Amino acid sequence: MEKVQLKPANGKLGVLVVGVGGAVASTFIAGTLISRKGLGVPVGSITQLATMRLGKREENRFPKIKDAVPLADLKDIVFGGWDLFEDDVYKAAKHAEVLTDEDLDKVKDELAAIKPMKAVFDQNFVKRLHGTWVKQAPTKWELMEQVRADIRDFKKANNCDRVVMIWCGSTEVFTPLGEIHKSLATLEKAMKENHADIAPSNLYAYAAVAEGVAYINGAPNLTVDIPAMWEFAAKQQVPISGKDFKTGQTMLKTVLSPMLKTRMLGLSGWFSTNILGNRDGEVLDDPGSFKTKEESKLSVIDNILQPDLYPELYGNVYHKVRINYYPPRKDNKEGWDNIDLFGWLGYPMQLKVDFLCRDSILAAPLCLDLVLFTDLAQRAGMSGIQDWLSFYFKSPMHEPSKIAEHDLFIQYVKLKNTLRKMIGEETVDFIE
Repeated sequence: MEKVQLKPANGKLGVLVVGVGGAVASTFIAGTLISRKGLGVPVGSITQLATMRLGKREENRFPKIKDAVPLADLKDIVFGGWDLFEDDVYKAAKHAEVLTDEDLDKVKDELAAIKPMKAVFDQNFVKRLHGTWVKQAPTKWELMEQVRADIRDFKKANNCDRVVMIWCGSTEVFTPLGEIHKSLATLEKAMKENHADIAPSNLYAYAAVAEGVAYINGAPNLTVDIPAMWEFAAKQQVPISGKDFKTGQTMLKTVLSPMLKTRMLGLSGWFSTNILGNRDGEVLDDPGSFKTKEESKLSVIDNILQPDLYPELYGNVYHKVRINYYPPRKDNKEGWDNIDLFGWLGYPMQLKVDFLCRDSILAAPLCLDLVLFTDLAQRAGMSGIQDWLSFYFKSPMHEPSKIAEHDLFIQYVKLKNTLRKMIGEETVDFIE
């Protein structure tokens, strides 16, 4: 196969994180710094640990992805970002209480040196948080210009060869697709006119793409999943991806749903509930923000099971999702699933799942992989929606003419095949 012309991963890779002091971001940054010192194992990271078969099976070539594909080295990453609160990342990580003091102290100086830039904040989009370290400007357009200046200043100060931006901030209130989102011209006009439906995430995404910086949307916000940003990303030749990191309960759904469909087992209902006590749980306690998350979570089952094709099996599924803020659990989320299924002649059965997971521990390796793969895509000249990264998202972005793929295993094959194409290797049609 023809090899893609990949620019080498020379120089420093700047990673700008929106919500840099949050639980997910601080865990991601601390874990990456610990791993690159050889003081911890980046469990969950495909870029660091997974292998990939190359050539025919009998050739027995199974190198690690990081050895086969020219990814940026962890030692070349420089972190920065924005947050609603002024604490440096060491203090923020201590407050999040995800990692132990013993682990954080392994990289204390590096974390303490990462001080957040003032964030763009709008109380209307995150009802439960009250930012104290925020930008001020007469218009949203001017706020966006401040973010652009931050990107340029960060890149210059840290001598970065290239930069990737990742949203690890809170889920914003649900905003339906409107006329302002449908073209670049209407989006720019709305920013200048302070339109109520222009969210902070829109400003970060626009600023990133305007500066030629790839953007990763880790929340279910509209952000780059709008025609205006597809247009802008194509114009600027910048990769974009999203949306909403696929970590706990939804990850299980993308595994269990294919099992039901493959065996032609029926489904009557799927009830999911969560308890979570970190900042994300607090934000999602607001109905507006929960609505955004709910839309992301509910799309998975129907997409995989295809009720239109199998009405007798999946034509009448009752699917309910709940998230409950429970402070004592902090970042340790618990997700319960009650699945009512049926088999031969319609006889009922049940499947119960209780996943006691750690939200940020599951999200951190996704952040690392997405940053490295997105940087790779940009060096490969790939722009627009990176649907090959659907593996990492609850509600994966896709071209308007396509249907999103939610099956975790199909997504994994697509991810590895894209990597194979980049290095001129033959693709395969199964997981390996």
